Amino acid sequence: MVLTVATFYKFTKLPDYQEMRQPLLQVCEAAGVKGTILLAQEGINGTLAGLRSGIERVLAELRADQRLADLEMKLSFADQPPFERLKVKLKQEIVTLGVAADPTEQVGTYVSPQDWNQIICDPEVLVLDTRNDYEVQIGTFQGAVNPQTEAFRQFPDYVQSHLSPYRHKKVAMFCTGGIRCEKATAYLLNQGFEQVYHLQGGILKYLEAVPVAESLWQGECFVFDERVAVRHGLEPGSYDLCLACGHPIHQDDKASPHYRVGIACPYCYATLTPEKQARQEERQRQRRQQQGRL
Repeated sequence: MVLTVATFYKFTKLPDYQEMRQPLLQVCEAAGVKGTILLAQEGINGTLAGLRSGIERVLAELRADQRLADLEMKLSFADQPPFERLKVKLKQEIVTLGVAADPTEQVGTYVSPQDWNQIICDPEVLVLDTRNDYEVQIGTFQGAVNPQTEAFRQFPDYVQSHLSPYRHKKVAMFCTGGIRCEKATAYLLNQGFEQVYHLQGGILKYLEAVPVAESLWQGECFVFDERVAVRHGLEPGSYDLCLACGHPIHQDDKASPHYRVGIACPYCYATLTPEKQARQEERQRQRRQQQGRL
């Protein structure tokens, strides 16, 4: 059975976001979808998976709210359920930057996937990957700068210490689906940067729309579900997750002497204390028991 995976977000003022939670949860349950939706005063952000009919039912309910009438969803497909549970959560921000940046007030210039290559090949443009370091290591655009952040809330510090509106006249940014760049471009504009661009629809839209022969993308794109990573055409990638720390791992990582399924990988082995190892081994035992009952 092929499941539809839908990702969506929209920055719009939702002062009643707390009251929206329970009705939306009930609609999602009735539609048989699973995944996570974040609600905040600044908007909505979510990824859901289920039958196409269920996804369309949730989309119709969301678009019935005039503030979300033009909500767009990016669709991909999975053979196995990418989520185990359904969660509708209330948050301070739908993507956490930690400083004032309102995409409903101002935002950078959108660049379509078809025009993105031209922008990032301009030698006057600084191309900046706004994702976290472990995501960038899996794949990124040719010539892009890695800010080496561990969390998006570190991005403003990177800007303050490495960028200048006087030296960097043109800045082009990208992220997985576009949401982080909405805030990142709003923040840069607040800081006095004048020509700020971002990839419309994010990496996922680029991989869907741009032919491999024309692509400037290198590697795979990390996604926040059990697919772990995707390639061009949004085909499943070659990465798994370390069950101990959640870091994406490749076949080379699994060949490391530091890799033990569910216990540790090359990225978390150094932090493996005897107590932590005992806990991980117990979790692995419980997983095997659960799988044996399925």
